[in-house]
Amino acid sequence: MSTNMTDTLRPRRSVLYMPGANDKALAKAKSLPTDCIIFDTEDSVAPDMKGAAREKVAAAVASGEYGHRELTIRVNSIETEWHADDLLSAAEAGPAGIVVPKIDSAADVAAVERVIESVPAASDTVIWAMLETPTAIENAVEIATSSERLAVLVMGTNDLAKELRAALVPGRAPLLWGLGRSVNAARFANKVILDGVYNDVRNPQGFAQECAQGADMGFDGKTIIHPSQVEPCNEAFAPSVSEIEYSRRVIEAFEAGVAEGKGVVTVDGKMVENLHVDNARRALAVADAIEALVD
Repeated sequence: MSTNMTDTLRPRRSVLYMPGANDKALAKAKSLPTDCIIFDTEDSVAPDMKGAAREKVAAAVASGEYGHRELTIRVNSIETEWHADDLLSAAEAGPAGIVVPKIDSAADVAAVERVIESVPAASDTVIWAMLETPTAIENAVEIATSSERLAVLVMGTNDLAKELRAALVPGRAPLLWGLGRSVNAARFANKVILDGVYNDVRNPQGFAQECAQGADMGFDGKTIIHPSQVEPCNEAFAPSVSEIEYSRRVIEAFEAGVAEGKGVVTVDGKMVENLHVDNARRALAVADAIEALVD
């Protein structure tokens, strides 16, 4: 295992769930401009197709036909009858990550990690832990700091709303406390965190608004369920042209001020401090990482 398996700068703007038993969907994913794919063996797969999906997603990961896309496999949750076989099969396929639903504790992460570490093909495979229960939200920091192999937190907003008996409404007011708590846990542990899905694929305006909300809250990207959501998601979670241009001016002005011995530097009439420079450098680093990935 590498010394740091959490690559926080790798673009994970759009993370598309693809049904693991659907050959057409698996083929379609090869041409989509999504940063990441989650080959799903859980919610999108009927019980009598679990075994077939397990084989299909392992073959997809091994195919080498998905280009730059980061490939992950979502297994069934720990309490299900399929979990053990799913996890072993996924580990043997050696994807970039294994997405595990309903992680509630550090002990859950440790149980998954033991299996992964027993499989040589999974030496560089990281854990993506889904936070989708009240217990998970309460234990978000414990989960986020539980393992170096845990690299990504994924919000399961549909299940979380169900468990809370909360409504899924525009603006997501009933969920904001849990979303914010989870983002804080991710930043505390220096992990990547992905926002949950938007269910109405026929409402691009609502999707755009939720993407903007997620980006404003600090999420690194968003899980999505339809190809039409990929490009709007990529745009929402990438630095804009104006942000990139402003970031360059901030850095240039700050460095020039330091060279001249100035104590205070302003850009566009606003005082620039170290925190603004740090934000500017991160924005440029993210933009560079996106450009490198596409190239």
